[in-house]
Amino acid sequence: MPDSKPPYVLAIDIGSSSVKVGLYDGSAIAIEGADVSVPHEQTLRSDGTAEERVDDIVHAVETAIDRAVAIAIDLGIAISAVGMDSMASTIIGVDAVGAPVTPVYTYADTRTAEDVELLRTELDIDAVHDRTGAMQHTSYIPGRVRWLRRTQPVLAARVARWLDVSTYLFTRWFGTQDVAASFSIASWSGMLNRRELRWDARLLEHIGLNEKNLPRLVAHSEPQVGLCPQFAERWPALADKPFFPAVGDGAAVNIGSGCDSRDRVALTVGTTSAMRVLIEGESPSVPSGLWAYRLGRNSTLMGGAFSEGGLLLEWAESVLKMPPLDVLDAELLKREPDSHRLTVLPFLAGERATGWSTRATGVFEGLRSSTTSLDMVQAMMESVSLRFSLVAEILLPTRSPDVRFVASGGSVRRSEWWLQTMADALDAPVEISAADQETSRGAAALALHSIGAVKSMDSLRPHVQKTYHPRPMATVILRNAVERQRKLYRRILG
Repeated sequence: MPDSKPPYVLAIDIGSSSVKVGLYDGSAIAIEGADVSVPHEQTLRSDGTAEERVDDIVHAVETAIDRAVAIAIDLGIAISAVGMDSMASTIIGVDAVGAPVTPVYTYADTRTAEDVELLRTELDIDAVHDRTGAMQHTSYIPGRVRWLRRTQPVLAARVARWLDVSTYLFTRWFGTQDVAASFSIASWSGMLNRRELRWDARLLEHIGLNEKNLPRLVAHSEPQVGLCPQFAERWPALADKPFFPAVGDGAAVNIGSGCDSRDRVALTVGTTSAMRVLIEGESPSVPSGLWAYRLGRNSTLMGGAFSEGGLLLEWAESVLKMPPLDVLDAELLKREPDSHRLTVLPFLAGERATGWSTRATGVFEGLRSSTTSLDMVQAMMESVSLRFSLVAEILLPTRSPDVRFVASGGSVRRSEWWLQTMADALDAPVEISAADQETSRGAAALALHSIGAVKSMDSLRPHVQKTYHPRPMATVILRNAVERQRKLYRRILG
């Protein structure tokens, strides 16, 4: 670390399949060899279950911090602050003394579909969408509260408060239930009034909650300081350091990949996928089909997300017995776009943007005796690229020629073919940044900004490693493919 410079920050990234913790210097550059990854696993079932034992995710996070702090001590690094991001729309029910009584329910759990459909009939959903920036959908919390009361009333009666994963961790680390969630994390719950920057009173009343059932709210730049004795002893290097409230992992990706303005659009494919743009100033109107989440008091993250991404590749490996992506990529690079002539709705874990259906499932149309497993994988991966093009149509209706799409995420980074297909589907250049672990880097950059170590996020933008330019003929082919996908969607889902 000869070129690194203080202050140093610890960044905690709580993802859906692993927790990553790393050390970053005052320029948000990762300290080589100082990153730790600890896997954890959700329980997924065919009935829509997507949950995790609280103890398992707590163990993963705290073990990763143990190891990263030990590395910092070995390197002689003094940590000045802790930044954090978390998979969003997670929720834990705790009792009156703060003990968890439910598992961690995640955004991917679709068992609440019936309750969401009822909410859609009971609420003025356009008005709620405008106030909160979120649709009524299984990935948000209102339907989950109703679902638990309907299906497990005895358990639901034990819940005194609802906390996301990151806020629950803060209650452990600081030994108090009076910890705050950031506007960013609250916004991802679907219950934040994005203009008033408080829990949406009308929505809470409708689902039988009030502000006492939820954490207080602060900007992500307002830290918690002073670990409780148990954790001060466990992490003495962090005992009196500022811990900044977590932001949603999508917001961290935007910051970490340099997508901090309207002309730089983040395109992320990890386990799930999303396209987002950061907008400064007054919170804008949100188009139908998209969401708008607050990041800070004067910034909004707008875009659309899908439950598909690396999840499709995991399915292809386990069910279709396909090889890992680095092997698969070499075969895909030999193929022409849409050569399979399959039309796919890639909703293996339900749909979010752009239709927000609560009953969507995966669909293949056009299967023949000649169809191969490779055809199916290519069609699935292309279908995700087509979903991105649909979000871009709504997010950027009058696209400036200066707009850049910046790709990030472990799944898309591993595939030259997928990056090129994204550029073809979007009919625009797609960049891949030289910075790795953009999510963790974003959490670090926000912490550095909050302690005053950097004045402007512009100064932390990573270099471009490579740019993929659209191929005109491939773009035409994929335009026809997206029209087939639209028609299939209408026939099946309306």
